[in-house]
Amino acid sequence: MKAAVFKLVLWAMAMLAGLAVLTQTRFVADMSFFLPSSPTAEQRLLVDQMKDGSVSRLLMVAIEGGSDDQRAQASRDLRQALTASDLYASVQNGELDGLSAERDFLLRFRYHLSPRVAPGRFEVASLRDAVANAIDLVSSPMGQLFKPYVLRDPTAELVEVLTGMQAGGEPPTRHGVWSSPDGERALLLAQTRAGGADTDGQAQAIAAVQDTFARLQAQPALSGLRLVLSGPGMFAVQARATVRDAIERISLISGIGIGLLLLVICRSPRMLALGMLPVVSGAIVAAAVVALAYGSIHGITLGFGAALIGEGVDYAIYYFVQAGRVGVQGWRERFWPTIRLGVLTSVAGFSVLMLAGFPGLAQLGLYAVTGVVVAAVVTRHVLPVLAGERLQVPPPGALARITQGWLSQAAVLRWPLVVAALVALGYLAFQGPRLWSTNLSALSTVSVEEAQVDARLRADIGAPDARYLVLLSGADREAVLQAAEQAGQRLDALVAQGLIGGYDSPARFLPSERTQAARLAALPPREVLAPALAQALVDAPLPATRLGGFLDDVQAARQAGPLTRADLDGTAMALAVDALMNRTPDGRWNAVLPLRPPHGAAEAEVPVERLAQALAGTGAVLVDLKGEFEGIYASYLDQAMGLSLGGVLAVIALLAFTLRSLRRLARVVTPLLLAVALVAATMHATGTPLHLMHLVGLLLIVAIGSNYALFFDQVQEEGGLTPDLWLSMSVAVLTTVIGFGALAVSHVPVLRAMGVTVAPGVLLTLLLSAAFMPPPRGGQTA
Repeated sequence: MKAAVFKLVLWAMAMLAGLAVLTQTRFVADMSFFLPSSPTAEQRLLVDQMKDGSVSRLLMVAIEGGSDDQRAQASRDLRQALTASDLYASVQNGELDGLSAERDFLLRFRYHLSPRVAPGRFEVASLRDAVANAIDLVSSPMGQLFKPYVLRDPTAELVEVLTGMQAGGEPPTRHGVWSSPDGERALLLAQTRAGGADTDGQAQAIAAVQDTFARLQAQPALSGLRLVLSGPGMFAVQARATVRDAIERISLISGIGIGLLLLVICRSPRMLALGMLPVVSGAIVAAAVVALAYGSIHGITLGFGAALIGEGVDYAIYYFVQAGRVGVQGWRERFWPTIRLGVLTSVAGFSVLMLAGFPGLAQLGLYAVTGVVVAAVVTRHVLPVLAGERLQVPPPGALARITQGWLSQAAVLRWPLVVAALVALGYLAFQGPRLWSTNLSALSTVSVEEAQVDARLRADIGAPDARYLVLLSGADREAVLQAAEQAGQRLDALVAQGLIGGYDSPARFLPSERTQAARLAALPPREVLAPALAQALVDAPLPATRLGGFLDDVQAARQAGPLTRADLDGTAMALAVDALMNRTPDGRWNAVLPLRPPHGAAEAEVPVERLAQALAGTGAVLVDLKGEFEGIYASYLDQAMGLSLGGVLAVIALLAFTLRSLRRLARVVTPLLLAVALVAATMHATGTPLHLMHLVGLLLIVAIGSNYALFFDQVQEEGGLTPDLWLSMSVAVLTTVIGFGALAVSHVPVLRAMGVTVAPGVLLTLLLSAAFMPPPRGGQTA
C-alpha cells in the first residue's frame, strides 16, 4: 500500500512540475525548426539576418480597388497613422516627407550624409547650377517639403539625402504616392521595430495595419478598397496560425477517434479516462523536458506529439485487455517483457534524432523518447494502482473474430509481398540520389498563391529580396563601412546597367569616418564661400543676402566631428544600421547588403556570375540565401540518412541481443524493412518528392512497427494468436494509425509528410508480420 501511494504521489508531483514549466514556456512556429544548432560563422550571419535583419522586418502593403485618387488618399492616411505608431521604424509610400520625423536630424548632418558633397561642389559654377535646381524644386510637387529649408539649404543636400535613403529602384508615383507599374495598386513599404523572429511583435504590427485600414474602409469614399500584405513577418505570423490550427485539428481528430475506439472496446467511461492517462502524462512531461532543454517548443514538435497519442494509448490497451485475461501479475510476468522490449526499440529508433545537427529533429527525438518512456512507466506503475485488480474488458466481438480469421490467411500473401518488396528495392536502387528532394520550399507552409503575391509585390515595390545578400567583414566598424562603400560603388554600376534593381547599405545611413572627413574637407571656409555665393547668385531670383543661415550651417559642419552611431539613437536610421551590421563575439564586425532584383526578373533572380565578377577584390561575398539554405538542408538530409541507418541498426542490435535467435530476429525485422521499402517506393513512384520528414517517417515505421512485430513473434512462440491478444494488438495498431492519420490531413507539409508515411507503414507492418508468421502448432489460432 505504501508503495502504491508513493507511486501516485511521485506521478502527481511530476505532472504538477510539468504543467508549471509549460505555463512559462514559449511556443514558436518559425524557421528555427530547420536552422542549424551549431552554425558556422557565415551561417550564423545568415541566421541572424533571417531572425533580425532588415529584410526580415519588411512588410509590403498594397491597396487595390477604387480609383487612383482613392488609393492615393488611403495610402497617405495609412502611412500617416502607421508612422505615428511605435510599432514601425519607418513607413514609406513615395512621399518625400516619409522621413519627416528625421528631417531636423538630416538637416543638421546633411553635409556628412550627402554623396554630392565633393571638391568643386561649392565653386561658383556649381553653386549657380545647384541653386537654380533648388529653385525649380520649390515649384515641383515635392516643393512643400523643401520650401521651409531652401534658405538654409540652397544646394538641396537634404533632398539628396532623402532621395538616397529611398534609393533602390523605387516604383513610379501617381498622385504623389508609389503605384504599381500598371497603376492598379498603391504601394507602401514598412519596416517593423520587431525583428523577424519576434512573431508576437510582427503580429501586432500587422494587426495595426489591418485595423487602421479597416477604419479607412469605414469611410464611404474608401469602402471599395482592398488591402494586400506580404513579407517575411507576414509569413511567420501565418505559419504560426497554420501550425496552431493544425495542432488543434490533429489533437481533436486523434482524441475523438481514439476516444470513441476505446469507448467501443472498453464500454466504460472510467476505463476511457484511465486509457488516456499514460499518453497525457507522457505529453506533459515530454513537452516540459523539451522546453527546459531548448527554452521553447516548436509547434511542429507539438503536432508530432499529438500523433504519438496513438502509440501512448497502445500500452494502456495492452494492459486492459491482457491483464483482464491473465490478471495484473500475470500481465507483468508474461506480457510486460515484450512491451518493455517494444519501448526500448522505439527509444533506440527515436533517440538517434537527438544527435541531429539542427533543433527540429533533435526536439522531435527528445519529445518522442521522453513521451514513450513516461507513457510506458505510467502504464507499468500508475495504471494498475488507479485501475485496481478488477478489469472488465468485454470479450472480443464478431468483428474481432472475423478480422482474426482474415489475418490467419495472411500467409498466402507472403510471396506476393516479397516480390513487391523486391521490386520496390530495385526501384529505390535505380533512383539513387534522385530519390530525395533538397528543395527546402517543400517544407514551407507558404502556399503557391501566397508566394506569387509576395513575388508580385516585391517586383512592384522594388523591395530588397530575402534571397541575395552581399556579406562583408572587418576588424572594426570603420573597416566594414569602408568596405560597404567600396562594394556600393561596384553595385551602383550594376544598378545603372539594370543588372540589379538596387541594394541597401549601412553606409547610406552612417558613412565611414574617412568618407565623412573627405566631404567635410570639401566645405569651403566662410570667407571663401560667401564671395563665391554672391558671384553665383548675381541676377538670380534668390539673393545671397538671404542665405546667411546657409553660410552658418556650412561653417558649423566644417567644425563638427564625424557623425557616429551614437548620434543616430532615437532615429529610424539607428534601426537600419543595426539591422545591417553586427559585432561578432570575437570582436569583428559584419555587414549585410541585401540586393533587389531588377524589375521583371524571372523568379526574382539576379546574374550571380556578373555580380561575383563585379565584387572581386572588395572582400565581399555574394550569398544566394535560397541556395545556401538548400545546401544546409542537403547536408541535414545526408546526416539524417546516416542517423536513420544508425537507428535501424540500433533496433536490430537490441532485438538480436534480446531474442538471441536468428530465426526470430528475421521474423521480426523482415516485415519492418519490407514495409519501409514498399512505402518509400510507392510514394516516390506516385509523384511524391521524398524529403527529410519522409525519412523521419520511415524511421518511425521501424521504431513503432517493431512493437507489433514483437507481439506476433511472441504469440508464435506461445503457439498461436488468441482472440484477446488479437483484440489488444488490432486496437493498438488502429490507435497509432488514427494518430498519424490525423497528421496526413494536415495543411502543414512537415506534419503531413510524417502522417502519410507512418500511417500506411504501420498497417503494412501488421500485414507483413502476419504474413511471415508460420501456421501455429496444430493449425489452430486458439
